[in-house]
Amino acid sequence: MSFELLEQCPKEFTSVFYSLQNWRSIFERFDRDRSGKIDATELRDALLSLGYSVSPTVLDLLVSKFDKTGGKNKAIEYDNFIECCLTVKGLTEKFKEKDTAFSGSATFTYEAFMLTVLPFLIA
Repeated sequence: MSFELLEQCPKEFTSVFYSLQNWRSIFERFDRDRSGKIDATELRDALLSLGYSVSPTVLDLLVSKFDKTGGKNKAIEYDNFIECCLTVKGLTEKFKEKDTAFSGSATFTYEAFMLTVLPFLIA
């Protein structure tokens, strides 16, 4: 897309375009084997670069959830990579709202937990 064409686009589109370019850049940087997919090790490194440290168990769950083959490939394609990262970001932000002491621990009622997690599962 030419720069001149971008100048004519609404700001929202331009913002989305540059955001997707940024995601593509992150994906390509961590797809070290150039497979077109991000495996668990590559995902861990990508998430760390974004400021998110998840356990190996959570990492495996993320790969299984966002792998288009239902976990057979044990790798995530570009569009699912974005969804995975945004899910981790959103859940982390929701958790931080409850972890006001930044202790890595929070107390949720069942209702609050369901209201926090379900929007990410149903989306």
